[in-house]
Amino acid sequence: MTETRTRIARCVDSRPGIHFNDLVRESDIAPGQIQYHMRELLAEERLVSEQLYGKTHYYAPEYDEWERAALALLRRETARDVLVTLLERDTARPATLADDLGIARSTLEWHVSHLEEQDLVEKHRDVRNRVTLAPTRPEETAHLLAAVTPSFPERMVDRFTRLVDSLLAE
Repeated sequence: MTETRTRIARCVDSRPGIHFNDLVRESDIAPGQIQYHMRELLAEERLVSEQLYGKTHYYAPEYDEWERAALALLRRETARDVLVTLLERDTARPATLADDLGIARSTLEWHVSHLEEQDLVEKHRDVRNRVTLAPTRPEETAHLLAAVTPSFPERMVDRFTRLVDSLLAE
């Protein structure tokens, strides 16, 4: 394997679920070079790609489908905050969770729907049809959280979304 491919593979190994733009920033390799070498790494099955929520994420091949989807979502600051809070509390009501995280209920619902879709969160309804949220795979999720460090641009996008939500709520 060439030195450039090795650098790209190491970058992906250290940041599972990284997407292309972050890979360019993190590796300091020209986008065209990364495209070329990524095609080769994917063809050789040294890396795996997954298209989720408008971005292509890259992983080492040992991650299964659930882990890949989970890591892609955990790269989003708000989704990660929701999961961390649920892991700490075991369960939470959506309104309380949104208030505690300082996000709009619609933002919470957007993230919860994706977390639920990827089997990270489940909704329970009581006899009065009130919803409670709970993590579905707490131990596996906690393990994956340790592998995720969001990039600066990812954090800024999430914070901008929170700012817009707060302005629209006023």
